[in-house]
Amino acid sequence: MAGGDAETPVIEHEEESTYKPPAQKTLKDIVEADKEDESLLKYKQALLGQALTGEQIIVEPENPKNVIVKQLALVVEGRPDVVLDLTTELKDLKKKTFTVKEGILYQIRIDFFVQREIVTGLKYVQKITRLGAQVEKISQMVGSYAPKQELQSYTTPKEEMPSGMLARGTYGVKSLFTDDDQLEHLKWEWSFEIKKDWD
Repeated sequence: MAGGDAETPVIEHEEESTYKPPAQKTLKDIVEADKEDESLLKYKQALLGQALTGEQIIVEPENPKNVIVKQLALVVEGRPDVVLDLTTELKDLKKKTFTVKEGILYQIRIDFFVQREIVTGLKYVQKITRLGAQVEKISQMVGSYAPKQELQSYTTPKEEMPSGMLARGTYGVKSLFTDDDQLEHLKWEWSFEIKKDWD
């Protein structure tokens, strides 16, 4: 959320890109292609790791999703992360308001698992409203990820919280983790309150 007062027009952070999603290929197709090319094989090893064996990587067998979003964290240097646990009842998140100090520099980190297949063109979209009016929309290209047993993360660039009396108050946030195929991996709502200082 860029600095400014509550009366400024809607701020849009949309990454300009000429990116066109590649044709969808299964992990097996990628592993089998160009096996004789040694440099390509090394690149695939770096990108795919354990998935290059052709063995399907499944982190949560009971979960049919390829992308499992675990948490969102507000990262501020010198302070513990403010964490939203996205494995709980999402409707309960909407009822809780997180306090944020005005004027701080912050980043948002999303932690997630990718299982079964490669996911291309992950994107994080966030709409912020105040008193029912949209004040900011952020759309961040997260990238493409291979399945891994380990938790994977994406951190947004640093931004500044608004400051001043007019900026203080409660803001509603609608967050969406999606991809090239317009699949909604997770959609949730939460809120934060800008105050003069941390609680």
